[in-house]
Amino acid sequence: MKNSFSSSTEVFCWMEKFINLERGQSPKSFRLDRMQILAELAGNPHRCAPSIHIAGSKGKGSITAMITSVLEAAGFKPARYMSPHVSDIRERLCIGNNFFSEQIFCSAGGELRDIVDTRLPGLKNELFDADSGEEPTYFEILTLYFFICARLAECDFMVIETGMGGRLDSTNIVDPLASVISLIELEHIKYLGDTIAAVAGEKAGIVKPGRPLILAKQTGEALEVFIKKAEEMQSPLIYFPDIAEIDETEININGTNFTLRFTDGSAPLRFSIPVPGFVQAENAALAVLALKTVFPEIKETALCVGLANFKLPARFELISKEPPLVIDGAHTPQSIDQCVQTFCTLYGENNILIFGCAADKNAAEIARYLLPHFSRIIITTPGTFKASDPDKTFSVFCAGQPDNKAQVLLIKETRQALRQALEWGREKKLAVLCTGSFYLAAEVRNY
Repeated sequence: MKNSFSSSTEVFCWMEKFINLERGQSPKSFRLDRMQILAELAGNPHRCAPSIHIAGSKGKGSITAMITSVLEAAGFKPARYMSPHVSDIRERLCIGNNFFSEQIFCSAGGELRDIVDTRLPGLKNELFDADSGEEPTYFEILTLYFFICARLAECDFMVIETGMGGRLDSTNIVDPLASVISLIELEHIKYLGDTIAAVAGEKAGIVKPGRPLILAKQTGEALEVFIKKAEEMQSPLIYFPDIAEIDETEININGTNFTLRFTDGSAPLRFSIPVPGFVQAENAALAVLALKTVFPEIKETALCVGLANFKLPARFELISKEPPLVIDGAHTPQSIDQCVQTFCTLYGENNILIFGCAADKNAAEIARYLLPHFSRIIITTPGTFKASDPDKTFSVFCAGQPDNKAQVLLIKETRQALRQALEWGREKKLAVLCTGSFYLAAEVRNY
Protein backbone atom coordinates (compact mmCIF):
# COMPACT_ATOMS: atom_id res chain seq x y z
CA MET A 1 0.00 0.00 0.00
CA LYS A 2 1.67 3.17 -1.18
CA ASN A 3 0.27 5.32 1.61
CA SER A 4 1.39 3.04 4.44
CA PHE A 5 3.80 4.14 7.15
CA SER A 6 6.15 1.97 9.17
CA SER A 7 6.29 4.19 12.29
CA SER A 8 4.69 7.20 13.92
CA THR A 9 7.96 9.04 13.35
CA GLU A 10 7.45 8.69 9.61
CA VAL A 11 3.92 10.07 9.90
CA PHE A 12 5.00 13.16 11.83
CA CYS A 13 7.92 13.76 9.45
CA TRP A 14 5.47 13.65 6.52
CA MET A 15 3.31 16.28 8.27
CA GLU A 16 6.23 18.71 8.41
CA LYS A 17 5.52 19.85 4.84
CA PHE A 18 2.36 21.66 5.91
CA ILE A 19 2.22 25.31 7.02
CA ASN A 20 2.85 25.44 10.77
CA LEU A 21 1.91 28.54 12.75
CA GLU A 22 3.95 27.26 15.71
CA ARG A 23 7.05 27.57 13.55
CA GLY A 24 6.16 31.15 12.64
CA GLN A 25 4.68 30.23 9.26
CA SER A 26 1.42 32.11 8.70
CA PRO A 27 -1.41 30.48 6.77
CA LYS A 28 -3.26 32.69 4.31
CA SER A 29 -6.42 32.31 6.36
CA PHE A 30 -7.99 30.43 9.25
CA ARG A 31 -10.96 28.54 7.80
CA LEU A 32 -13.20 26.24 9.78
CA ASP A 33 -15.03 25.25 6.60
CA ARG A 34 -11.80 23.78 5.24
CA MET A 35 -11.52 21.60 8.35
CA GLN A 36 -15.12 20.50 7.90
CA ILE A 37 -14.42 19.38 4.34
CA LEU A 38 -11.33 17.47 5.45
CA ALA A 39 -13.39 15.73 8.12
CA GLU A 40 -16.08 14.81 5.59
CA LEU A 41 -13.45 13.24 3.33
CA ALA A 42 -12.35 11.12 6.31
CA GLY A 43 -15.91 10.03 7.14
CA ASN A 44 -16.37 12.58 9.96
CA PRO A 45 -14.20 10.85 12.58
CA HIS A 46 -14.85 13.72 15.01
CA ARG A 47 -18.29 12.17 15.52
CA CYS A 48 -16.90 8.79 16.57
CA ALA A 49 -17.54 9.49 20.27
CA PRO A 50 -18.96 12.19 22.57
CA SER A 51 -16.52 14.96 23.45
CA ILE A 52 -15.67 17.65 25.97
CA HIS A 53 -14.06 20.78 24.50
CA ILE A 54 -11.62 22.98 26.47
CA ALA A 55 -10.39 26.50 25.69
CA GLY A 56 -8.78 29.34 27.65
CA SER A 57 -5.56 31.30 28.03
CA LYS A 58 -3.91 29.13 30.66
CA GLY A 59 -4.48 25.84 32.42
CA LYS A 60 -6.46 24.27 29.58
CA GLY A 61 -3.84 21.56 29.02
CA SER A 62 -3.90 20.55 32.68
CA ILE A 63 -7.72 20.57 32.70
CA THR A 64 -7.77 18.41 29.57
CA ALA A 65 -5.36 15.89 31.10
CA MET A 66 -7.21 15.86 34.43
CA ILE A 67 -10.60 15.16 32.83
CA THR A 68 -9.02 12.39 30.77
CA SER A 69 -7.37 10.83 33.83
CA VAL A 70 -10.64 10.81 35.77
CA LEU A 71 -12.58 9.26 32.87
CA GLU A 72 -9.93 6.55 32.66
CA ALA A 73 -10.21 5.94 36.42
CA ALA A 74 -13.99 5.65 35.97
CA GLY A 75 -13.46 2.75 33.56
CA PHE A 76 -13.86 4.59 30.27
CA LYS A 77 -11.52 4.69 27.28
CA PRO A 78 -10.98 8.42 26.61
CA ALA A 79 -8.91 9.85 23.76
CA ARG A 80 -7.03 13.08 24.54
CA TYR A 81 -5.86 15.85 22.22
CA MET A 82 -3.74 18.76 23.43
CA SER A 83 -0.79 21.01 22.59
CA PRO A 84 2.02 21.80 22.68
CA HIS A 85 4.10 18.76 23.52
CA VAL A 86 7.22 18.90 25.67
CA SER A 87 9.47 15.93 24.89
CA ASP A 88 7.57 13.82 22.37
CA ILE A 89 4.97 14.93 19.84
CA ARG A 90 2.92 11.84 20.69
CA GLU A 91 2.07 13.59 23.98
CA ARG A 92 -0.51 15.51 21.94
CA LEU A 93 -2.46 12.40 20.92
CA CYS A 94 -3.21 9.91 23.67
CA ILE A 95 -5.63 7.21 24.72
CA GLY A 96 -6.03 7.74 28.44
CA ASN A 97 -2.62 8.61 29.87
CA ASN A 98 -0.74 6.69 27.16
CA PHE A 99 0.19 7.21 23.53
CA PHE A 100 -1.91 5.53 20.87
CA SER A 101 -0.31 2.29 19.71
CA GLU A 102 2.15 2.37 16.82
CA GLN A 103 -0.31 0.30 14.81
CA ILE A 104 -3.00 2.94 15.20
CA PHE A 105 -0.57 5.78 14.50
CA CYS A 106 0.53 4.09 11.28
CA SER A 107 -2.95 3.05 10.14
CA ALA A 108 -4.35 6.51 10.80
CA GLY A 109 -1.38 8.03 8.97
CA GLY A 110 -2.13 5.90 5.94
CA GLU A 111 -5.76 7.05 5.91
CA LEU A 112 -4.66 10.64 6.28
CA ARG A 113 -2.11 10.55 3.47
CA ASP A 114 -4.62 8.87 1.18
CA ILE A 115 -7.02 11.77 1.74
CA VAL A 116 -4.34 14.42 1.15
CA ASP A 117 -2.56 12.79 -1.80
CA THR A 118 -5.47 11.08 -3.55
CA ARG A 119 -8.78 12.71 -2.68
CA LEU A 120 -7.88 16.37 -2.18
CA PRO A 121 -6.34 16.86 -5.65
CA GLY A 122 -9.67 15.89 -7.19
CA LEU A 123 -11.55 18.63 -5.34
CA LYS A 124 -12.45 21.74 -7.28
CA ASN A 125 -12.55 24.00 -4.26
CA GLU A 126 -10.97 27.38 -3.54
CA LEU A 127 -10.13 26.22 0.00
CA PHE A 128 -7.57 23.78 -1.38
CA ASP A 129 -5.67 25.82 -3.93
CA ALA A 130 -1.94 25.76 -3.26
CA ASP A 131 -1.30 28.26 -6.05
CA SER A 132 -3.28 30.92 -4.19
CA GLY A 133 -1.91 29.92 -0.79
CA GLU A 134 -5.05 28.14 0.40
CA GLU A 135 -4.07 24.68 1.58
CA PRO A 136 -4.40 22.56 4.72
CA THR A 137 -2.31 23.69 7.68
CA TYR A 138 -0.23 21.49 9.95
CA PHE A 139 -2.68 21.94 12.81
CA GLU A 140 -5.66 21.02 10.61
CA ILE A 141 -3.88 17.88 9.46
CA LEU A 142 -2.77 16.99 13.00
CA THR A 143 -6.30 17.53 14.33
CA LEU A 144 -7.82 15.31 11.66
CA TYR A 145 -5.13 12.74 12.43
CA PHE A 146 -6.18 12.71 16.09
CA PHE A 147 -9.82 12.15 15.18
CA ILE A 148 -8.88 9.23 12.91
CA CYS A 149 -6.68 7.73 15.66
CA ALA A 150 -9.53 8.10 18.17
CA ARG A 151 -11.92 6.33 15.81
CA LEU A 152 -9.52 3.47 15.15
CA ALA A 153 -8.93 3.08 18.90
CA GLU A 154 -12.71 2.84 19.43
CA CYS A 155 -12.58 5.38 22.26
CA ASP A 156 -15.58 6.05 24.51
CA PHE A 157 -15.01 9.80 24.82
CA MET A 158 -12.76 12.52 23.43
CA VAL A 159 -11.29 15.30 25.57
CA ILE A 160 -10.12 18.03 23.23
CA GLU A 161 -8.06 21.14 23.90
CA THR A 162 -8.19 24.01 21.42
CA GLY A 163 -4.93 25.06 19.83
CA MET A 164 -5.40 28.84 19.72
CA GLY A 165 -8.55 30.83 20.25
CA GLY A 166 -11.65 28.78 19.66
CA ARG A 167 -14.04 30.22 17.10
CA LEU A 168 -11.88 29.32 14.10
CA ASP A 169 -9.77 26.65 15.79
CA SER A 170 -9.57 23.39 13.85
CA THR A 171 -11.00 21.48 16.80
CA ASN A 172 -14.20 23.53 16.71
CA ILE A 173 -15.99 21.17 14.35
CA VAL A 174 -17.05 19.04 17.34
CA ASP A 175 -20.46 19.27 19.02
CA PRO A 176 -19.36 18.58 22.60
CA LEU A 177 -21.33 17.44 25.61
CA ALA A 178 -19.97 20.58 27.30
CA SER A 179 -17.52 23.40 26.72
CA VAL A 180 -14.98 24.32 29.41
CA ILE A 181 -13.19 27.68 29.42
CA SER A 182 -10.37 28.57 31.80
CA LEU A 183 -9.15 32.06 32.74
CA ILE A 184 -8.78 34.56 29.88
CA GLU A 185 -5.71 36.75 29.45
CA LEU A 186 -4.34 38.84 26.60
CA GLU A 187 -2.52 36.40 24.29
CA HIS A 188 -1.84 35.94 20.59
CA ILE A 189 -3.10 39.48 20.07
CA LYS A 190 -2.08 39.40 16.40
CA TYR A 191 -4.73 36.75 15.82
CA LEU A 192 -7.20 37.04 18.73
CA GLY A 193 -7.39 40.80 19.32
CA ASP A 194 -5.80 43.27 21.70
CA THR A 195 -8.51 43.47 24.37
CA ILE A 196 -9.75 40.95 26.93
CA ALA A 197 -13.22 41.20 25.40
CA ALA A 198 -11.87 40.36 21.94
CA VAL A 199 -9.90 37.35 23.21
CA ALA A 200 -12.91 36.17 25.23
CA GLY A 201 -15.07 36.51 22.13
CA GLU A 202 -12.77 34.17 20.20
CA LYS A 203 -12.69 31.64 23.06
CA ALA A 204 -16.50 31.84 23.40
CA GLY A 205 -16.73 30.55 19.85
CA ILE A 206 -16.59 26.98 21.18
CA VAL A 207 -19.94 27.36 23.01
CA LYS A 208 -22.59 25.28 21.24
CA PRO A 209 -26.38 25.65 21.28
CA GLY A 210 -27.93 24.13 24.38
CA ARG A 211 -24.63 22.66 25.62
CA PRO A 212 -23.40 23.65 29.10
CA LEU A 213 -20.55 26.12 29.46
CA ILE A 214 -18.36 25.47 32.51
CA LEU A 215 -16.49 28.70 33.15
CA ALA A 216 -13.55 29.53 35.42
CA LYS A 217 -13.45 32.79 37.37
CA GLN A 218 -13.06 35.71 34.93
CA THR A 219 -12.52 39.45 34.92
CA GLY A 220 -15.69 41.51 34.55
CA GLU A 221 -14.88 42.31 30.91
CA ALA A 222 -14.53 38.65 29.94
CA LEU A 223 -17.46 37.49 32.05
CA GLU A 224 -19.78 39.89 30.26
CA VAL A 225 -18.81 38.34 26.93
CA PHE A 226 -19.46 34.80 28.15
CA ILE A 227 -22.80 35.65 29.75
CA LYS A 228 -23.97 37.18 26.48
CA LYS A 229 -22.72 34.22 24.44
CA ALA A 230 -24.40 31.68 26.74
CA GLU A 231 -27.68 33.58 26.43
CA GLU A 232 -27.40 33.67 22.63
CA MET A 233 -26.75 29.94 22.49
CA GLN A 234 -29.30 29.12 25.20
CA SER A 235 -26.47 27.29 26.93
CA PRO A 236 -26.55 26.72 30.69
CA LEU A 237 -23.78 28.80 32.23
CA ILE A 238 -22.04 27.10 35.15
CA TYR A 239 -19.80 29.81 36.59
CA PHE A 240 -17.33 28.36 39.09
CA PRO A 241 -17.46 31.18 41.72
CA ASP A 242 -21.25 30.77 41.88
CA ILE A 243 -21.09 26.99 42.31
CA ALA A 244 -18.05 26.15 44.41
CA GLU A 245 -14.95 27.37 46.21
CA ILE A 246 -11.52 26.00 47.03
CA ASP A 247 -10.63 25.70 50.71
CA GLU A 248 -7.93 24.28 52.98
CA THR A 249 -5.23 24.31 50.31
CA GLU A 250 -1.92 22.71 51.27
CA ILE A 251 1.08 22.94 48.93
CA ASN A 252 4.28 20.89 49.27
CA ILE A 253 7.00 19.70 46.94
CA ASN A 254 5.04 16.51 46.18
CA GLY A 255 1.80 18.18 45.18
CA THR A 256 -1.32 20.00 46.35
CA ASN A 257 -4.16 19.02 48.68
CA PHE A 258 -7.40 20.97 48.71
CA THR A 259 -11.06 20.82 49.62
CA LEU A 260 -13.80 21.65 47.10
CA ARG A 261 -16.91 23.08 48.75
CA PHE A 262 -20.23 23.54 46.93
CA THR A 263 -22.67 26.40 47.48
CA ASP A 264 -25.68 24.04 47.32
CA GLY A 265 -24.63 22.49 50.62
CA SER A 266 -23.63 19.11 49.20
CA ALA A 267 -20.78 17.25 50.88
CA PRO A 268 -17.33 18.80 50.32
CA LEU A 269 -14.71 16.77 48.46
CA ARG A 270 -11.03 16.45 49.42
CA PHE A 271 -8.49 15.94 46.65
CA SER A 272 -4.75 15.43 46.23
CA ILE A 273 -2.97 16.17 42.96
CA PRO A 274 0.71 15.39 42.28
CA VAL A 275 1.57 18.92 41.11
CA PRO A 276 2.31 21.82 43.49
CA GLY A 277 0.42 25.08 43.12
CA PHE A 278 -2.84 26.82 43.90
CA VAL A 279 -3.39 27.28 40.16
CA GLN A 280 -3.41 23.49 39.72
CA ALA A 281 -6.01 23.23 42.47
CA GLU A 282 -8.09 25.71 40.46
CA ASN A 283 -7.61 23.63 37.31
CA ALA A 284 -8.56 20.44 39.13
CA ALA A 285 -11.65 22.06 40.66
CA LEU A 286 -12.85 23.24 37.24
CA ALA A 287 -12.24 19.75 35.82
CA VAL A 288 -14.31 18.23 38.65
CA LEU A 289 -17.13 20.71 38.03
CA ALA A 290 -17.12 19.84 34.33
CA LEU A 291 -17.16 16.10 35.05
CA LYS A 292 -19.98 16.39 37.59
CA THR A 293 -21.96 18.44 35.06
CA VAL A 294 -21.56 15.96 32.21
CA PHE A 295 -21.55 12.81 34.36
CA PRO A 296 -23.67 13.64 37.46
CA GLU A 297 -23.43 10.05 38.71
CA ILE A 298 -19.63 9.91 38.60
CA LYS A 299 -18.17 8.35 41.74
CA GLU A 300 -16.02 10.26 44.19
CA THR A 301 -13.50 7.41 44.01
CA ALA A 302 -12.99 7.98 40.27
CA LEU A 303 -12.53 11.71 40.84
CA CYS A 304 -9.96 11.16 43.59
CA VAL A 305 -8.02 8.39 41.82
CA GLY A 306 -8.06 10.18 38.48
CA LEU A 307 -6.71 13.44 39.89
CA ALA A 308 -4.11 11.59 41.96
CA ASN A 309 -2.90 9.86 38.77
CA PHE A 310 -2.84 13.04 36.69
CA LYS A 311 0.53 13.62 35.06
CA LEU A 312 1.75 16.12 32.53
CA PRO A 313 5.33 17.26 31.86
CA ALA A 314 6.49 20.84 32.48
CA ARG A 315 3.70 21.70 34.90
CA PHE A 316 5.81 22.73 37.90
CA GLU A 317 7.86 19.59 37.34
CA LEU A 318 10.78 18.87 39.66
CA ILE A 319 13.40 17.23 37.44
CA SER A 320 16.43 17.47 39.75
CA LYS A 321 16.87 17.60 43.52
CA GLU A 322 20.54 18.58 43.91
CA PRO A 323 20.06 21.45 43.42
CA PRO A 324 16.26 21.60 43.08
CA LEU A 325 15.43 22.30 39.42
CA VAL A 326 11.81 23.05 38.50
CA ILE A 327 10.54 23.50 34.93
CA ASP A 328 7.20 25.12 34.14
CA GLY A 329 5.64 26.09 30.81
CA ALA A 330 4.05 29.29 32.15
CA HIS A 331 4.16 31.96 29.44
CA THR A 332 1.51 34.57 30.29
CA PRO A 333 1.89 37.24 33.00
CA GLN A 334 -0.68 35.73 35.37
CA SER A 335 0.55 32.17 34.94
CA ILE A 336 4.13 33.36 35.52
CA ASP A 337 3.00 35.18 38.66
CA GLN A 338 1.29 32.08 40.04
CA CYS A 339 4.26 29.89 39.16
CA VAL A 340 6.64 32.21 40.99
CA GLN A 341 4.37 32.39 44.04
CA THR A 342 4.36 28.60 44.27
CA PHE A 343 8.12 28.40 43.74
CA CYS A 344 8.84 30.98 46.45
CA THR A 345 6.42 29.29 48.84
CA LEU A 346 8.37 26.04 48.49
CA TYR A 347 11.95 27.27 48.04
CA GLY A 348 12.03 30.82 49.36
CA GLU A 349 13.23 34.07 47.78
CA ASN A 350 16.45 35.04 45.97
CA ASN A 351 16.98 31.81 44.07
CA ILE A 352 18.05 31.37 40.44
CA LEU A 353 15.88 31.85 37.34
CA ILE A 354 16.39 30.66 33.78
CA PHE A 355 13.99 32.55 31.52
CA GLY A 356 13.21 32.59 27.82
CA CYS A 357 10.08 33.53 25.92
CA ALA A 358 8.80 33.69 22.36
CA ALA A 359 9.06 37.00 20.52
CA ASP A 360 5.31 37.61 20.69
CA LYS A 361 5.18 37.61 24.51
CA ASN A 362 5.05 40.74 26.68
CA ALA A 363 8.47 40.35 28.26
CA ALA A 364 8.29 43.72 30.05
CA GLU A 365 5.10 42.83 31.91
CA ILE A 366 6.40 39.35 32.74
CA ALA A 367 9.66 40.84 34.04
CA ARG A 368 7.72 42.81 36.67
CA TYR A 369 6.57 39.55 38.24
CA LEU A 370 9.99 37.90 38.13
CA LEU A 371 12.62 40.52 38.96
CA PRO A 372 11.82 41.04 42.66
CA HIS A 373 12.13 37.37 43.56
CA PHE A 374 15.48 36.13 42.21
CA SER A 375 19.10 36.93 42.99
CA ARG A 376 20.39 35.68 39.62
CA ILE A 377 18.49 35.62 36.33
CA ILE A 378 19.77 34.02 33.14
CA ILE A 379 18.05 35.01 29.90
CA THR A 380 18.37 32.35 27.22
CA THR A 381 16.88 31.11 23.95
CA PRO A 382 13.61 29.16 24.37
CA GLY A 383 14.52 26.58 21.74
CA THR A 384 14.44 27.15 18.00
CA PHE A 385 10.88 26.02 17.27
CA LYS A 386 9.37 29.51 17.66
CA ALA A 387 10.87 32.90 16.89
CA SER A 388 12.46 34.60 19.91
CA ASP A 389 14.64 37.62 20.65
CA PRO A 390 16.79 36.92 23.73
CA ASP A 391 18.77 40.16 23.22
CA LYS A 392 15.58 42.20 23.48
CA THR A 393 14.36 40.16 26.45
CA PHE A 394 17.69 40.72 28.20
CA SER A 395 17.44 44.48 27.61
CA VAL A 396 13.89 44.53 28.98
CA PHE A 397 14.93 42.72 32.16
CA CYS A 398 17.93 45.02 32.66
CA ALA A 399 15.77 48.12 32.14
CA GLY A 400 13.24 46.86 34.65
CA GLN A 401 15.90 46.38 37.33
CA PRO A 402 17.24 49.88 38.05
CA ASP A 403 18.47 49.07 41.57
CA ASN A 404 20.50 46.07 40.33
CA LYS A 405 19.02 43.82 43.00
CA ALA A 406 19.29 40.81 40.71
CA GLN A 407 22.26 39.87 38.60
CA VAL A 408 20.89 39.51 35.04
CA LEU A 409 22.95 37.62 32.49
CA LEU A 410 22.45 36.74 28.83
CA ILE A 411 23.52 33.19 27.91
CA LYS A 412 21.87 32.39 24.61
CA GLU A 413 22.90 28.75 24.41
CA THR A 414 20.39 26.90 26.57
CA ARG A 415 22.64 24.06 27.66
CA GLN A 416 25.30 26.52 28.77
CA ALA A 417 22.66 28.55 30.64
CA LEU A 418 21.48 25.42 32.41
CA ARG A 419 25.01 24.38 33.28
CA GLN A 420 25.73 27.80 34.78
CA ALA A 421 22.48 27.84 36.79
CA LEU A 422 23.10 24.37 38.21
CA GLU A 423 26.68 25.28 39.09
CA TRP A 424 25.48 28.32 41.01
CA GLY A 425 22.70 26.29 42.61
CA ARG A 426 25.12 23.68 43.95
CA GLU A 427 27.65 26.28 45.04
CA LYS A 428 25.18 28.63 46.79
CA LYS A 429 22.63 25.99 47.91
CA LEU A 430 19.94 27.65 45.80
CA ALA A 431 16.99 26.29 43.83
CA VAL A 432 16.55 26.88 40.09
CA LEU A 433 13.32 27.73 38.24
CA CYS A 434 13.14 27.48 34.46
CA THR A 435 10.04 29.09 32.93
CA GLY A 436 8.66 31.34 30.19
CA SER A 437 7.96 28.82 27.45
CA PHE A 438 6.99 25.19 26.97
CA TYR A 439 9.71 25.05 24.33
CA LEU A 440 12.35 26.19 26.84
CA ALA A 441 11.02 23.67 29.37
CA ALA A 442 11.34 20.98 26.70
CA GLU A 443 14.95 21.92 25.96
CA VAL A 444 15.93 21.79 29.64
CA ARG A 445 13.96 18.59 30.25
CA ASN A 446 15.68 16.87 27.34
CA TYR A 447 19.13 17.93 28.55
